[in-house]
Amino acid sequence: MQSAVELKQLLDRIDHRGYPAYKDTKGQYQFQGYVFSIDHVQGDPFASPSKVSVQVKGSTAGFPEELYKGRHQRAALQDEMTRQFYRAIQKYAFRAKGSGKSGLISVSKCGQEVLERTACEINPKNGDVKLRFEVGFPANGRTINARELEKIVFEFLPECVEQSLFYKNCDKKRVRSIIDLAEDQQYIRDELEKNDLIAFVANGAILPRESGVSDKPMKGAVRFQSPKEMEVTMKLPHKGEISGMGIRRGITLIVGGGYHGKSTLLKALELGVYNHIQGDGREYVITKDDAMKIRAEDGRSIKKTDISMFINDLPNGKDTRGFYTEDASGSTSQAANVIESMEAGASVMLIDEDTSATNFMIRDELMQRVIHRDMEPITPFIDRILELYQVYGISTVIVAGSSGAYFHIADTIIQMDRYEPKEITKLAKETAKDFPAMSGMENPAEKPVFIRCPRQGRGFKPNDRIKMKTMGKEMVQLNRENIDLRYVEQLADTEQVSALGYCVRYAEKHLFQGKDTIQNVVDKLEEKICREGLSSLCESNASVANLAMPRRQEIFACFDRYRALRLV
Repeated sequence: MQSAVELKQLLDRIDHRGYPAYKDTKGQYQFQGYVFSIDHVQGDPFASPSKVSVQVKGSTAGFPEELYKGRHQRAALQDEMTRQFYRAIQKYAFRAKGSGKSGLISVSKCGQEVLERTACEINPKNGDVKLRFEVGFPANGRTINARELEKIVFEFLPECVEQSLFYKNCDKKRVRSIIDLAEDQQYIRDELEKNDLIAFVANGAILPRESGVSDKPMKGAVRFQSPKEMEVTMKLPHKGEISGMGIRRGITLIVGGGYHGKSTLLKALELGVYNHIQGDGREYVITKDDAMKIRAEDGRSIKKTDISMFINDLPNGKDTRGFYTEDASGSTSQAANVIESMEAGASVMLIDEDTSATNFMIRDELMQRVIHRDMEPITPFIDRILELYQVYGISTVIVAGSSGAYFHIADTIIQMDRYEPKEITKLAKETAKDFPAMSGMENPAEKPVFIRCPRQGRGFKPNDRIKMKTMGKEMVQLNRENIDLRYVEQLADTEQVSALGYCVRYAEKHLFQGKDTIQNVVDKLEEKICREGLSSLCESNASVANLAMPRRQEIFACFDRYRALRLV
């Protein structure tokens, strides 16, 4: 390790030389209170910025152990430190002048959700802090401007590091309140399991968002108020007593007119699998963290998925216990999504009528009379929903606005009226008596088979160069293969998509051996991340990308949409 003085001397030597001379700066340098590391140097001023990091000893950072001892506390503290550093660098970005990306200072931009990220990692054993970020090394044309880099490294960064990573300089009350919130959120998650609940929506929560492109809470929105019949009260460790709507296990139906808040409530439940920051309005909207949003997804590929629970006896004789297609229909894709969610271990399914295939959800009485069941290969979801709960323990929350078919079998019915929920189960059941219930399946389906063993694809040998590109939350590209994630709706951050790309890359290189099932592969991935951290997927300190932790369910979803997946 070299000293900060030696770095300054090196910058003096390479000043005004060609840009490749910046490569000589790669290495670690001891500054006062922290180690500054240049991990990867960009090829020219117009390329992706250089990757750098700061490491602070736990004893120097000084954060009390109780702030990071548990995983949920540690995630909240890491998130806050990243946000603080982001705020600190804003006044210095592009203050250093030059061509291309000269003077850029950037770190992961955190959204409304609290996610574990490679941007900031705290070692739970000793409290050591590592912060990764990017700097555009300054140049005039393609000539090194070392004086401007000196400004960044010796003037700007020390102040930002001290503001963000040293406990003595932090707002201690704010930090404590953030950790308290994380502990309260975890307490609610634990209580869900104990009380047979699948979700909790606190009174006073703000569910509507500012706009379609902003995830911030809507100003002047109607605050959530639970129906008295569904109200539960919890005593949180820090906030104290809190009341809200508890959604119990079983089948829950959300109904109401258009624009009355049905889908808004469902969207809040979808993202309730993550913790949210203070001021978001959904801090105390908590859903079981394995809940899965299910929808139709025309055009997706399906790889050896057992969809026989819903689709059988196809006219072309195609086997549905190991179904393949490169271009699934709405009903077939939704059936596959249900089965793959079961494979991923989901205990809750969230469904919106608006994004579902009608022929997958229901077949009314008239259609059943005209087109006999023996002539219809699709078993609608309504015929299997009770079986999913009674046999497999999977609860369902459905948003419906056009069909009352589910009234007969729902355990709980909620009506949204101008964003206010009302419990109408008894009323709806009484009214439904005047309408015949749809005849369900007489025999339960065979248990789906999840024996899908991937083998290594071409172009993924240990030394092969693999190109990867992320396109927002919609797609990740490996070499020339696009993995379409547009309809994996619980992805909250582009960095989760990047992490999924690295999951596929690592699995292709090390885990796809034709022996382990996809379930085993995901287990091994999770074990590796838990043991070595999310950054270990990158396999090199010099190439650690900006990643955010995806859920187990999203890892499955990514593998399932990977068209190049080769199965034994």
